[in-house]
Amino acid sequence: MRALIQRVVRAQVAVDGEIIGSIGTGMVILLGVAEDDSEADAVWLAEKCANLRIFDNNEGKFHYSLLDIEGEALIISQFTLMGNSRKGRRPSFTQAAKPDKADLLYQFFIRHMKNLNIHSEIGRFAAHMLVSIDNDGPVTLIIDSEESR
Repeated sequence: MRALIQRVVRAQVAVDGEIIGSIGTGMVILLGVAEDDSEADAVWLAEKCANLRIFDNNEGKFHYSLLDIEGEALIISQFTLMGNSRKGRRPSFTQAAKPDKADLLYQFFIRHMKNLNIHSEIGRFAAHMLVSIDNDGPVTLIIDSEESR
């Protein structure tokens, strides 16, 4: 499972012109699910996101986590994070989980974030979405659950 995390001051997601989720200070989590991912990967990644110290203290140093600042998360499913573009000019998505499995693990990840008391807004799985992000910093990180294995 792979997450591209962006620290934001605000973000929103729209489908067919309708805003379906929006947050203030916190993080946008673009989430890709691989075929070999499990609930254990989702738990590890959710806890990593919630506890990652990427929010500044008074000295401008990364010191606080999403939990510490009581920030929000906008969680967007994004299978293209599992793309492989090493060969040719068109990315391959063979490592991405099939939609049924990906949706189950995406929903499991969301539930775990909410269980950690992170206010979480979400996109719509498999929909064409327009995501607006006001990246703060900018701060952008990629975290892969393979790091936990």
